[in-house]
Amino acid sequence: MVSIVLRNLISNAIKFTHPYGKVIVTSAVKQNELTISVIDNGIGIPKEQVDRLFKIDKVSSTLGTLQEKGTGLGLILCKEFIKQNNGKIWAESMVEKGSTFYFSLPLHK
Repeated sequence: MVSIVLRNLISNAIKFTHPYGKVIVTSAVKQNELTISVIDNGIGIPKEQVDRLFKIDKVSSTLGTLQEKGTGLGLILCKEFIKQNNGKIWAESMVEKGSTFYFSLPLHK
């Protein structure tokens, strides 16, 4: 499940980043939690849309920078997979600056 989430977030970052843009994946461990971030310098997302990204009743799809189509369901699926693993998922974005998608999962000893 986690690899599907990571693959979807990276795929989205590539889709919404202009050719020759950057996509960076980072990880950090704090206390008993692993946080992964997928950062791009793409087209970004307006604040009002960021708040709706993970809500099933607000499913929408946006064309990518090369007019790629999507279903709008990928982030909903990511949210469910992370939730099933007792984690959290969220995003931050600025239009024309890019987006960062995060997910965190508890570490088991």
